[in-house]
Formats: sequence, structure tokens, C-alpha cells
Amino acid sequence: MTAKSKNILVVDDEIKILEVVSSFLENRGFVVFTADNAKQALQIFERENIVLVVLDLMLPDMPGEEICRSIRRKSRVPIIMLTAKVDESDILAGLSAGADDYITKPFSLKELHARIETVLRRSVDDLAPLTVKNSFRGGDLIVDFEKNAVMKKHEAVSLTPSEMKILAALIKYPGKVFTRTELIDLALGDEFDGFDRAVDNHVKNLRQKIEDNSKEPDYVLTVHGIGYKFGGE
Repeated sequence: MTAKSKNILVVDDEIKILEVVSSFLENRGFVVFTADNAKQALQIFERENIVLVVLDLMLPDMPGEEICRSIRRKSRVPIIMLTAKVDESDILAGLSAGADDYITKPFSLKELHARIETVLRRSVDDLAPLTVKNSFRGGDLIVDFEKNAVMKKHEAVSLTPSEMKILAALIKYPGKVFTRTELIDLALGDEFDGFDRAVDNHVKNLRQKIEDNSKEPDYVLTVHGIGYKFGGE
């Protein structure tokens, strides 16, 4: 996975760590948002299209494990926890709260970068949302990722692989607004060599299959001037 259009949130109450990590990752093409407390971190997560969180477990206003669980209730965005604790029980507690990986302090910036790249590559292959079977608007649309099946008004809908990946990405990050480039990078992968406007064609076809009225969609919503987001409930 390439680093372009990758928004990372780094959360730590040590300002020096935020500055060093932010500078290092920005030099490698990432867009880095920083927070030194839980409240600020959760506000940024809600506002921005964050694709990975680097999270210190020891924050002044809320345990990192609680932040992790709060994010997990909404998204499967990858989380790498930073911890000064080396006890196995502490690390397992962080992982059980929903973290994907951990790195202990003090840490190497090169190691952190390698862990980020590894987790991001893995996340592209794991686009299934928080639940395997997802039902929206009282069963009007059902998406079963285990069976790779989509039902609209209880009738099977056949999606192309690209359409399914776009739908999975949107459902995985509910409420997030995706640019076309982000959808290409997250859902279609580095092998995609078309133009970003090709995403519009995929979205158009997807809407024709899952919307009651493709011109007034309920699920795949256009955010003018930016891109798309999921509107299902």
C-alpha cells in the first residue's frame, strides 16, 4: 500500500514524541494528525478520514484501552498501541480492547514505520466491517461479507469485485467521507491504473443495484466537492 492520501492519527501526551513521530511520518508521505489527550483524539477521529491510529495507552484523561474500545464500536480502522508497559498482561489487555499491534517504548522510528506499513497492507485485505452480516433500513439492504452476498428487498444483487470493495470500504468506515483517490487506494488497491473518475462509474453502477432511486440515493451518498460516504443505518 502506498503512503499517499494516508491520514494517520498519533495520540500521546508527550509532546516531544508527537513532534518527532509526526515529522518522521510526514517525510514519508503520510498526513499526520496529533492529539495529546483522549477527547481531542476522538474529535479528530470523528472529523477526519483516519486510516490508522497510533495510540499511547497511558493518557491523562482516559485509558488508551477505553479509547480503543470507543473506536472499535464504530470502525475497524487499524490501531497500533504505544506502551511503556512490558508486562504480558498489559499488552494482552490492549490487544483485547481491539488494537491490531503494539510497540513498546522506547521505540525505533524505523520500526514504527515498518509496523504501520505492515498493518495498512493487512487492512486492505480485511475490508469486512465490524459485523459479518450487515442489515440496513429494516432489512431493505443486507450485506453478508462471509458469504460475499448482497440482498436488496430480499432479492440477490450481483456486484462486481470493484463494486463490492467500494461498498465494503464505505461500510467499514461509517460516516467517513472518502475522496476518489482514497477509494482507489483503500478499495481498489495499488494495481488500479485507471483515472480517479472511474470511481464515479463504479459508484453509478453500484447505486443502480442497491438504491431505490439511484438519483436520490440512501446508501452511497455524494459529498459535493469531496467524494462519497455511506448513509445506511
